[in-house]
Amino acid sequence: MLKDIIEIILESAENSFLQVGVFVGAVLLLFGYIDYKKSGEFVRKIEQSKKWQPVLGAFLGLTPGCGGAIFVMPLFVKGKVSFGTVVSTLIATMGDSAFVIISTLPFHYLLVSILSFIAAIITGYIVDYYKVGDKLLARMKRLPKEDLQKIHKKADHMTQNYECSNLKGCKDELICHIGHDEGDEIDLALHHKVKGHQEYNSLGYRFTHEGYRVYWLMISIGLILGIALLFQVDVNSLFIPNLGVVIGIGGTLFSIMLMIMGRKFLQDETHEEAELKVMSLKETIIHSAQETAFVSTWVYVAYLIYELSIFGLGGGNYVAGEAIMTGVMTSAGLMAVIIGALIGLIPGCGPQVIFVALFTKGMIPFAALLANAISQDGDALFPLLAIDRRSSLWATVITTIPAIILGVIIYYMEITLNLF
Repeated sequence: MLKDIIEIILESAENSFLQVGVFVGAVLLLFGYIDYKKSGEFVRKIEQSKKWQPVLGAFLGLTPGCGGAIFVMPLFVKGKVSFGTVVSTLIATMGDSAFVIISTLPFHYLLVSILSFIAAIITGYIVDYYKVGDKLLARMKRLPKEDLQKIHKKADHMTQNYECSNLKGCKDELICHIGHDEGDEIDLALHHKVKGHQEYNSLGYRFTHEGYRVYWLMISIGLILGIALLFQVDVNSLFIPNLGVVIGIGGTLFSIMLMIMGRKFLQDETHEEAELKVMSLKETIIHSAQETAFVSTWVYVAYLIYELSIFGLGGGNYVAGEAIMTGVMTSAGLMAVIIGALIGLIPGCGPQVIFVALFTKGMIPFAALLANAISQDGDALFPLLAIDRRSSLWATVITTIPAIILGVIIYYMEITLNLF
């Protein structure tokens, strides 16, 4: 029994990295580069187009990851975008779980994106019609300018100064902000009260900012092996024996170490890190490695949950366990939709990555995936949570309503018309 469990642990590590993690890394780096080139420009366009803000917010939310959506949150607090834009952005975003489904089931990602986009726009305009944002802004507590200046003067700028000394384009030796200004309440909340990342002289900082080179090398080799696996090639019988085992298990272990050293568990990306990625291609590469490690680790957790569940249900008989699991999931279909929407209430990307990874294993109906995708806010909710808790609460509750409604509708279409 113990030997079987150890085998499951090791095989899950190998398979999760080679079957999903390496493809996530490739896709994530691609979109990270696109964000580096376009995010700041797109955010400025949202500010300038009041009439189409919910539509543009939904477009930004569709971008895989949380970088684009994160930038919208401070804009609402500054009064530059409507609350409906915040809601539409959050509904459209799938956070880092988007990378998992893009890498494994691109058609389903396209379908989820289309349905989420429609739900995002409709809900966003409804929220603006009832002027929910105006009421929230009116109730926000503001600090006098003099108090802000005193607090900001005492704030720690060491990490920001260090980052800017290694980046081109910094102004006044401080990070160029997106969606807010240096020294305002948002700056204090997102860059001083909530640290963007570790102190630059810490072990964790050095490990993440040096170890990323080794990690991308492992991903590059793993990507070649992963593509070979798609063509049914036995990657452990190539010119180097057990190469798949070494890279797969090694890649998962390195992912876990990188996630721990970067102190990323539920939340993967902060507003400050998103700004740094826009400012520097090097930071984009470094933080893309950290994001890949984060997603790969949670995918590994999902694989373990799946494999151990099958093993346990079948009493050691894998085929029997799969049959029991299929029966359980069939009978609990509608409940899975509700659970998917409720899991989406949890801020951060970790639990969402597990949920999506379980869908790729066939444990969850498509309707549940859709409900989770609409409900979840990824890391984008954290900036709003740090600035104004009341607004973040309303945002996450509102996004759950269309998630349940559309999820239930799609579920009944799924079972009656045998779609998806």
